[in-house]
Amino acid sequence: MKNKSIIALAVFTAIVFIAQLSTTNEYTHHPEFGDASAYHPIGICAAYAYPPTVGVLTNSKNCISCHVSNGPWMDESKIVIDILDKETKQSLKQPDGSFLIETNRWAQKTVLTVIGSMKGESVPVPYRNAWLYIDPTSIGTNSLSKFASGWDVNLPMSCRVVGDNLPGFEHANITNLPMTIQPMTNANNAEMQLQVMLTMGESLKGNAQDGMLGNYFERKVKLVVKEN
Repeated sequence: MKNKSIIALAVFTAIVFIAQLSTTNEYTHHPEFGDASAYHPIGICAAYAYPPTVGVLTNSKNCISCHVSNGPWMDESKIVIDILDKETKQSLKQPDGSFLIETNRWAQKTVLTVIGSMKGESVPVPYRNAWLYIDPTSIGTNSLSKFASGWDVNLPMSCRVVGDNLPGFEHANITNLPMTIQPMTNANNAEMQLQVMLTMGESLKGNAQDGMLGNYFERKVKLVVKEN
């Protein structure tokens, strides 16, 4: 009798779970998912996830595929977007505004991604910064990794609450976080995008354009393999 009760409970739980999936279809909120006919008969598509992360599982090219760049941080002269060598704390910014990251093949290199806005401005302090390093040529491919092909990376994206401290950036409200990369056997020079959003508020599930203020920025990042 006990075994029959357990089996009956398991069957009932499975039926409820499937019913919930079949009545929940996020496709209507995100047309970039493609044709709704691609969904499995029970109402879900195994190839998609929520939210539709840029370049991962969808063809979204940047943050504003879902969000709106409608925040108060529009003046780029008051925005901090920098990449530092973690060891030397030197900026990797080039005269044209891009960033250059060089390392020997098989050698790990760690950089700091620093994002924020100047203190003492009339605009609010951003609450949370989000960023993503992505190879734009990888969008639309089947690979889950959208970092440059042949490069190993431990943290290509993050979302972090503002309030970090870093020498040299006392004038700004920032986030900073390390990222370690390593060119493997088949790694070549590559050109990446650093996609950034400064935000405050909370995005609403099913309607990412409401509930959150944010501003979107892009920077070019060049990866160069130095042969020994």
